[in-house]
Amino acid sequence: MSGGTHTALIAGAGRLPAILTEAVPDLLVCEMIGAPCDLDGDHLRFRIERLVPFLDELADRGIERVVFAGAMQRPAIDPEQFDPRSAQLVPRLAMAMQAGDDATLRAVIEVFEEFDLEVVGAHEIAPALLPEAGVLCGKPSVVDEEDAERGAEIVTALGASDIGQGAVVGRGLCLAVETLPGTDAMLDFVRHHKGLRGDLKAVKGVFYKAPKPDQDRRADLPAIGVETVKNAAAAGLSGIAFEAGGVMLLDRDAVIEAAEAAGLFLWAREP
Repeated sequence: MSGGTHTALIAGAGRLPAILTEAVPDLLVCEMIGAPCDLDGDHLRFRIERLVPFLDELADRGIERVVFAGAMQRPAIDPEQFDPRSAQLVPRLAMAMQAGDDATLRAVIEVFEEFDLEVVGAHEIAPALLPEAGVLCGKPSVVDEEDAERGAEIVTALGASDIGQGAVVGRGLCLAVETLPGTDAMLDFVRHHKGLRGDLKAVKGVFYKAPKPDQDRRADLPAIGVETVKNAAAAGLSGIAFEAGGVMLLDRDAVIEAAEAAGLFLWAREP
């Protein structure tokens, strides 16, 4: 995709928004009040309670495309801040929120599209985020390959219930699954609990990550960064496998370097 003159970035926390602004410097950075991003500088700040006026302002600025990037917590809602048009969206968004994160993202995307804004994925702004299929470093063993296969089955089942996008499997046993606290919390759980059972002390295991089935890949596409590698290494795992074309690799060279230094394999696995 070409320059970002007509593209707005709805930025959350984490490294991804910075990667996008480095790839496309002229993005209009927008920050939701109550869900701050980690980028420096002046941003177009908006309240979720005044979503429609914000969308009107994007149109006035000539914005045609929007990309969502970064972790974004749900802000506290102040009912007194709602304008009449935004208030009309509340029942619709509240119903979606009750159905889970994926349903919420779909509903938000639909609202943006109704205001003639094209919603694009972060990987469309920076295609290099998605590595091609293949082993990027290290070498998975036969046991690792079997654990990755089992991990893919588990993540598919989790995703169908809109629960998570990752799992840790060791010798066919599910050691942990990703839930609301996220990947780092899951890996920390493995690090602290794997040694509690004597029969698991020698088990390494594989962290597998993939999008949810039928997920709208324009938002919340899973990502792996340097911290993920460090946490997988601290958990005593042998490597990380992920769905090729479905998981973003943040700071690819640094991630590969960290994996090599820790003795972990990185495998972009065919779905």
